[in-house]
Amino acid sequence: MATTDSTPEAALPQNDARGIRFEKVVKRFGDNVVLRELDFAVAPGERVTLIGPSGSGKTTILRLLMTLERVDDGVIWLGGDSLSHMERGGRLVPADEKHLRRLRSEIGMVFQQFNLFPNMSVLRNVTEAPVHVLKVPKSEAAERAGELLEMVGLADKADAHPSQLSGGQQQRVAIARALAMRPKVLLLDEVTSALDPELVGEVLDVLRQVAETTDITMLCVTHEMRFARDVSNRVLVFDKGQIVEEGSPEKIFTDPDHPRTQEFLRAVIDQ
Repeated sequence: MATTDSTPEAALPQNDARGIRFEKVVKRFGDNVVLRELDFAVAPGERVTLIGPSGSGKTTILRLLMTLERVDDGVIWLGGDSLSHMERGGRLVPADEKHLRRLRSEIGMVFQQFNLFPNMSVLRNVTEAPVHVLKVPKSEAAERAGELLEMVGLADKADAHPSQLSGGQQQRVAIARALAMRPKVLLLDEVTSALDPELVGEVLDVLRQVAETTDITMLCVTHEMRFARDVSNRVLVFDKGQIVEEGSPEKIFTDPDHPRTQEFLRAVIDQ
């Protein structure tokens, strides 16, 4: 991993809000360059959706933010902290596990495949991380979990196990679990792709509510174009590891400029 000798002054916001900035980020898997000197930023509280064909690098961006992958070059910033690097002796060096763990606690992620603990009740799925990672008292974590389960429409399922829930219900529990950590950034990776079509709406309705009632910074990868249009402040169109076009949902979905955007939208909307 490349190191950076100095901290770019423009990349260090002077407040505590958590935005995201990718600076010249490169990610390779073998000979395959997935992200090519990627530059983009998400302002604190902004809701940005990434769209584009499969294999264009969208999910890799989320995996880098969750520190499930490491950058090969460039720097990722979370607010005023480098996510990929840390300062040591006036230089930026690759982040160690302690640094990553601290910043990771401020990021929530909802995956395609729910990833609930099958042997735990719904309530315990939501309280487990706050209790053991954030050291929140069990009673406080349970109260917060109850509020979140009510928000996602599953207050009556607190004692159920994941196997007793539909896919849509499991994904709503996964959203509650992510929010229980009080993240400043919420990452959503194709959260409806594993659901039957009739269950998609209930999950998207919950995410719309999150977008409307919180100031969480949201970065979303989705093929649900209506959801992207409803929830996003801005849409980024990816192709071959680079942004080919960005703009407001209105601009991207009604009057895109780039031929690759036009081609992609024709393919997904006409399905």
